[in-house]
Amino acid sequence: MPAHAYRDRSFGAFLFDMDGTVLSSIAVTERVYGAWAIRHGLDVASFLAGIHGIRAVDTVRRLNLPGVDPETEAAALLAAECADLGGIEAIAGARAFLSSLPSERWAIVTSAPRELALLRLAAGGLPVPPVLVTAEDVAHGKPAPDCFLEGARRLGQRIEDCAVFEDAPAGIRAAEASGAAVVVITATHAHPMTTPHPAIAGYAALRASPMPDGRLRFTAAAA
Repeated sequence: MPAHAYRDRSFGAFLFDMDGTVLSSIAVTERVYGAWAIRHGLDVASFLAGIHGIRAVDTVRRLNLPGVDPETEAAALLAAECADLGGIEAIAGARAFLSSLPSERWAIVTSAPRELALLRLAAGGLPVPPVLVTAEDVAHGKPAPDCFLEGARRLGQRIEDCAVFEDAPAGIRAAEASGAAVVVITATHAHPMTTPHPAIAGYAALRASPMPDGRLRFTAAAA
């Protein structure tokens, strides 16, 4: 089901996850987290399968490793990610789509810390919106809905009037819990995902048309 399945509905704002949604950072994430997993004697494949869309501190905390401080390890992971921006690139059509949106009608809502988010957006050549919600801005990360609720609040919109663009299960659950409409981006998915939500590989075939009241409506791109 394409995102313009919502063509008969208008939205007050769009909220975008970052990694896997507007840019691909899989290569660096798997390098950094894979090395960390090896150092701690974890099964790399199973560990990497569960990290996407979740704050580093929450990822480490849920492992409950003896003698491991989640805050210290999250800081080390952040430093490693900030130092490695190789292979980061925008999802197809994301730059043009984001640039076409009124700045007061969209936000980036990510589990990455702000420092890393800014570095990755720059590496992907993507615009930075006035509203950027990052890991430091909420007490509870995805799959809790707090980040999307905060994004809508900062934009002055009801969350029920927002569409969330997500790629990872934790982020999708957070968006569902918030009450927003959901669009799933599948560009970085290695395997098909079963989802009841509209799904698209990228943004090349997507347009958002502003209405007289400033709200946004999906339209299909011209062939």
